[in-house]
Amino acid sequence: MPVDRTRHRGPRRVVALWVAVLVATSCSTAALAAAGATQSINLGGTWSGSYTGGYSGTFTIHWTQSRSRLKGTITLSNPHGTYNISGSVNGTGINFGAVGVGALYSGSVSASGLSMSGHWTSGPASGAWKAHKLLTASKAKVKKS
Repeated sequence: MPVDRTRHRGPRRVVALWVAVLVATSCSTAALAAAGATQSINLGGTWSGSYTGGYSGTFTIHWTQSRSRLKGTITLSNPHGTYNISGSVNGTGINFGAVGVGALYSGSVSASGLSMSGHWTSGPASGAWKAHKLLTASKAKVKKS
């Protein structure tokens, strides 16, 4: 007796379709979650900070950001001077360096993107650093009396 295979294909196709939909949904949800987890905080602008350890002093950073890449200048009080810096931010992790003085900085950025801190090294010297973003009048929340 011949078997009619067309009756059995319908349910199999529906099951295969549902499996494909579930796999696609799972993959896109995971991709969106991963993209959100690695999305960079906007650090472009001017920062003011201080450092302690082998050298102590203050600094000002001016930088621009393109995706996760940072580029700009840092003005140090000790050793005094303005140096080019470049680095990257990944989530809340930050790494940058001032080639002119051989300094490497690593640390973390607050969730708000308004402060950061970490450790620095320059040859045998090392220490801690912290900074806060300087807000322009249009970005700062001003309380009226």
